[in-house]
Amino acid sequence: MQLQFAGMDFTCVLDSLEKYQIPEKDCFLPLLSKSLGYAIVCGSVFLKVPQIYLILRSKSIKGLSVPSFELEVAGFTIALAYCLFKQLPFSAYGELVFILLQSLVCLALIYYYSPHRGKGVWIKSALYCALAPTLLAGKLDATLFEALYACQHAIFFFARLPQIWENFQTKNTGQLSFLTNFMATGGCVVRTFTSIQEQAPVSMLVGSLLGLLTNGIVCAQIVAYQPPPKKVKKLE
Repeated sequence: MQLQFAGMDFTCVLDSLEKYQIPEKDCFLPLLSKSLGYAIVCGSVFLKVPQIYLILRSKSIKGLSVPSFELEVAGFTIALAYCLFKQLPFSAYGELVFILLQSLVCLALIYYYSPHRGKGVWIKSALYCALAPTLLAGKLDATLFEALYACQHAIFFFARLPQIWENFQTKNTGQLSFLTNFMATGGCVVRTFTSIQEQAPVSMLVGSLLGLLTNGIVCAQIVAYQPPPKKVKKLE
């Protein structure tokens, strides 16, 4: 019995189950890796929604590091542009489309609610609008694309450092969403596994591990710096 779906072959697993046997590792792990990869794409649709909701609900960007969100947008744009340039299948980069769109919404809200909105915001926005279409259309030299992609892991790493430092200094995480950062950490765990299983380039594995480290630190800070619960005064 042969059963294939979305590029995944379930034949060996079904054959083992029909014989009441546990599937072989060489059969099960590749299938698990691909399934988890698709799960990341599905989960990415909602990754930044909790963060967007918190900003809209509070109408505040307290505790959010603007440079962190700006660098994230730059990193996701480069990563998506590279995947489009290489004409990779959508399953290999699909989450980047949804995460970039949500990151842009987050950054727009941060600019909108920023108490110090000035000319710099408009200049950076105009610069991005001018450069992003060129990148996403692949109108760059291949060597330059490779160089930009090689830098993206450093961009993502340094994107988290301002937020981690701000959290540490203020001992407060403000409007940071634990759910968003927790899902990002889980995504990095899965990408680490899939990178090892599918023998991805070392640079991809390093990127997943760096993401796991920095997102894990932010999650730990959100838990550690939670304000103490308010005590309810008893009526005498």
